[in-house]
Amino acid sequence: MALAAGLLLAPLAQAAVCEATSGAKPPMVVELYTSEGCSSCPPADLWLSTLNDQPGILPLAFHVNYWNHLGWQDRFATPATTQRQHQVRAVQKGKYVYTPQVVLNGQDHRGWRGETPATLLMAVQTNQASTPSLKLVREGRRVTAAVGAIGGASTLAGYWAVLQDGLVSQVTRGENAGETLTHDHVVSLYQPVSAWTASEPRRLQLDLPEGPQFDALRVAFVVTRPGLVQPVQGVVLQCPA
Repeated sequence: MALAAGLLLAPLAQAAVCEATSGAKPPMVVELYTSEGCSSCPPADLWLSTLNDQPGILPLAFHVNYWNHLGWQDRFATPATTQRQHQVRAVQKGKYVYTPQVVLNGQDHRGWRGETPATLLMAVQTNQASTPSLKLVREGRRVTAAVGAIGGASTLAGYWAVLQDGLVSQVTRGENAGETLTHDHVVSLYQPVSAWTASEPRRLQLDLPEGPQFDALRVAFVVTRPGLVQPVQGVVLQCPA
């Protein structure tokens, strides 16, 4: 379902177009579940920023809202990003959700502290028997994902993530009161896509809503197994200003 009415879109005929295509090997997807209300989360946020511009790694920061009751409202937390962590817990058969949590290619990864991009890439051996091609095209406020067909899998699913970088918060209450927090790869919009038949190509569209938080120059699409947790392909589209 489109996130904004067509009347809100910039005229597509006049908009600049940019695109990105998947490589021969799918990226490693690193999901961080974090909160500005959690005192142990800032080191994880800083660690995720060490993955900036690293080839072969797709970092995503999902802010959750269940720390908000401690007095500080995390402005980046949404019900959708929080629900994603609960979905990950259910698929992993975990007993609880927690922060900071790092999920590496769909698996809980507690050994992230001190890891470099090089050691992180060695932490998971990718074994994809069949990986779909993926191409993202942005024209104005509309982004299109073209997912190729594959054999060996009955269905695929996926999700959109609009990303923001270089965000700064002056925290005045809660466990991080008095701290200045910085964030990269913040998922300001998360939209899952229902499963489709893997043997057929799929074309999906995202219409970005109006608002400064959605004027990001980076939009990601991650192709997953049906549970939306195990990634099989991903591309980040970074358009020039």
